[in-house]
This record gives sequence, C-alpha cells and structure tokens, in this order.
Amino acid sequence: MLYVRKGIFGVWLVAMICALVLSVSTVQAQPKININEAPAEMLQTLPGIGPALAQRIVEYRAEMPFETIEDIKKVSGIGEVTFEAMKEYLTVE
Repeated sequence: MLYVRKGIFGVWLVAMICALVLSVSTVQAQPKININEAPAEMLQTLPGIGPALAQRIVEYRAEMPFETIEDIKKVSGIGEVTFEAMKEYLTVE
C-alpha cells in the first residue's frame, strides 16, 4: 500500500511540475502591449483593466501620449496596485 501511495504522489508531482513549466513559458511568451497604440479591446486583456478603464486610457492618450509606462498611473482609476499587476505587459515603444 505504501508503494501505491508513493507512485500516485510521484505521478501527481510530475504533473504539477509540467503544469508549472507550461504556465511559466506561456507567461514569458506573451507580447507587450503598446499603451499608446493598442485598441480598447486589447487593453482589456491587461490585469485589472475593464471596458471603462480601457476607454479612459484611450481618451487620455488622445490628449497626451504616454512617455513611460508609469504615466498610465495618471489615468483616473489606475493606482499603484493595478500598475504593479500589469507593468510587465506594457510598453510605449
């Protein structure tokens, strides 16, 4: 019975490691979104950005393009927590 438990645990452990490797490689492969050019629909794929915030980003950049990714915090409703969640996916280039 002990060998069966070790076998099941081993299979489970291998499955979890494979899932982790696949999820990490998927995250690394995600391209960055240019916040000066992306349509509202694409902006909504960012963590914490819904339709209303996406529209505010589009309206803000129409008046003043973003010079750095940190400038997105000037948009009403985007604070430090939201910025930290999405900063790795942003670019202004």
